Amino acid sequence: MEDTALFGKYELGCVIGCGAFAKVHYARNMQMGQSVTVKIINKKKINRTGIASNVKREISIISRLHHPNIVRLHEVLATKNNFLHDGLRVARGRALLEDLEESLLGGSQP
Repeated sequence: MEDTALFGKYELGCVIGCGAFAKVHYARNMQMGQSVTVKIINKKKINRTGIASNVKREISIISRLHHPNIVRLHEVLATKNNFLHDGLRVARGRALLEDLEESLLGGSQP
């Protein structure tokens, strides 16, 4: 899958989430053999909407957080193609929304 490799390091898989400015892909760090997520942020969109400084601040804050309940930022890379790539470790388990719904609704819903 040479065409899906980023920086010769990450092999991109399927999209597991997306928003107005970014997509999150399941990926594999080919050097370490680890499953990770890669968040691809569209620089053109964030510059056009004026939130580039917010994104830079978010990356700065996340890079300094080290807690077992927070997904750790592995590295930040940039390309000429107007994207930033954040290598994050994969958080296994249920989605936060599922946990919140269960605690707010008092149990699993059918």
